[in-house]
Amino acid sequence: MSVRSRPAEDAESATADPAPGYVARAFVGVSRGFWEGRTARQAWILTFSVVALVLVNLGVALLINRWNKFFFDALDQKDTSSVALGVAVILGLAVAAAGVAVSQVHARMRLQLAWRRWLTRSLIERWLSERRFYQLTIVSGETAHPEFRIADDVRLATEPLVDFAIGLANAVLAAAAFFGVLWVVAGSIRLGPVVIPGYMVFVSLGYAALTSAAMVWIGRPLIRSVERKNAGEAQLRYELTRVRESAENIALIGGDDDERARLDETFGQLAGRWMRVITQQARMTWISNGNSILAPVVPLLIGAPKYLAGDLSLGELMQVATAFTQVQIALNWLIDNAIRLAETLASAQRVVELTDALDELDASIGASAPNETIVLGFSPDDAIHIENLSLTQQNGAIMIEGASTTIRRGEKVLVRGESGTGKSTLIRAMAGLWPWGSGRILRPRRSTVAFMPQRPYIPLGSLRRALLYPAADDHRVSDDVLRTALTRCGLSHLGSRLDEEDAWDGVLSGGERQRLAFARLLVHPPDIVIMDEATSALDELSQGRLLGFLRTDLADATVLSVGHRPGLEAYHDREIHLVREDGGGYAEHRRYPRLRQFWNRLLKPPQDGAPPG
Repeated sequence: MSVRSRPAEDAESATADPAPGYVARAFVGVSRGFWEGRTARQAWILTFSVVALVLVNLGVALLINRWNKFFFDALDQKDTSSVALGVAVILGLAVAAAGVAVSQVHARMRLQLAWRRWLTRSLIERWLSERRFYQLTIVSGETAHPEFRIADDVRLATEPLVDFAIGLANAVLAAAAFFGVLWVVAGSIRLGPVVIPGYMVFVSLGYAALTSAAMVWIGRPLIRSVERKNAGEAQLRYELTRVRESAENIALIGGDDDERARLDETFGQLAGRWMRVITQQARMTWISNGNSILAPVVPLLIGAPKYLAGDLSLGELMQVATAFTQVQIALNWLIDNAIRLAETLASAQRVVELTDALDELDASIGASAPNETIVLGFSPDDAIHIENLSLTQQNGAIMIEGASTTIRRGEKVLVRGESGTGKSTLIRAMAGLWPWGSGRILRPRRSTVAFMPQRPYIPLGSLRRALLYPAADDHRVSDDVLRTALTRCGLSHLGSRLDEEDAWDGVLSGGERQRLAFARLLVHPPDIVIMDEATSALDELSQGRLLGFLRTDLADATVLSVGHRPGLEAYHDREIHLVREDGGGYAEHRRYPRLRQFWNRLLKPPQDGAPPG
């Protein structure tokens, strides 16, 4: 086995913020599978239901607009019976409008939930498959906090986007319909010798263009500001979570003040980003609020001369005013929803960044080139075979090159070496966590593997679940077996708490967590045990008692472990010692004949009857 280094790239290329159009197209590409896969039938039924309700809602709005002419003409003519009829009609229209609105809420929210469920499941499945959740922590860079992107940004992208699509469709249809009302009812106007047909249509277009231009000009920087604000929120949540998870360590070393100062700094930056959003949103409010007051008044002022001249009845004037307002609502809908659109695009961008990071991760591990990644396969016998294995860092720097060895069934191998020589990386490659490199790792077919890191994972739930993890649903194991395993590993005081649910990851000490990991081995003995500093939190006596299980209960298990503490060699058959030169460069056996002999002696499996290497 040999190791050499390659300098990493120091320069980082700056990337510009993607354009909103790119973000929208990329997000559609990520999420459109909801309408194409197994959920297509449900998706299209909900979509067509929403579209149908939009059309029905538009029909009700046109009827209400027509009611304005009928009712106000009746008032103008003091026709009591028609006024009474108008009251009855508007009550019926109100019930119909409410019924359509309720149906729209059901259809819209069901579509939002179904789409979010599909996209969330899709991202979680991709994130958790092929150990990407671990590998992403190495290559993510600024694409951090995938949990927040999946939980928060998917919701903030999908829910408003459905609202946006419905609102846009309603705006386009309403604008077209009420343009017709303005053209027909308002008629033409004479300015000197010029007659302008449908003049109110041109007035509404000009007014909408003026207000829209003002909103665009003032709110242009808002999308970027909202994206920065959302990123700041995610960073604050992440840092608060880190403090909670590391509360004991922070308290022991007295890091309260430092954490407080850091959180104050993070929140100060977030507050600054919020202030920019607030300032821009307040500026846009000048236009939106002013428009809400003027929009109903403008058509009355413009149509007043025709009403006073007798060319329009009071009912027609009110119908025109209502139609004008509906047109303004439709034409200004996009501008009025600029803030929500900005938040939607910002969240969509964060979802797209996560999928891009997963795509880049797949590319970096050579998804399309088998010779550029580590291949995990099945061995022809009951041994583990490492064939021409090379391990590299994610940036391409070589740590281990061309290693080949065989670890026989039941053999216990200890991996040692200085920091940075690739010990933990070798263990992770054996466990299938490290894909960067080349070569093959062949494990016996149908073999079970237990990976024991320095800090074992304790799932949420009962102590029984933690002890049986990952086979937490195995009901065949009796309480006596579980209590015996706990007692043998020095956890007899927990035997009566098997079904007690607690935050065991925080309740158990570091040593107790490592003892629990050994108890798991006794409950479900694996074929292969891969350990990485699995006894670092234990005293030597406890370490010896637990490692003694490797010679008794786990005698048939193949063990590969990383460790630094003295005395570990007594529990292993041979040792792989990773070495590098004092000058900082990594040793390479091809250049050093004596070192090559050293590697050959260490990596060659001991022959029958020969003492361990």
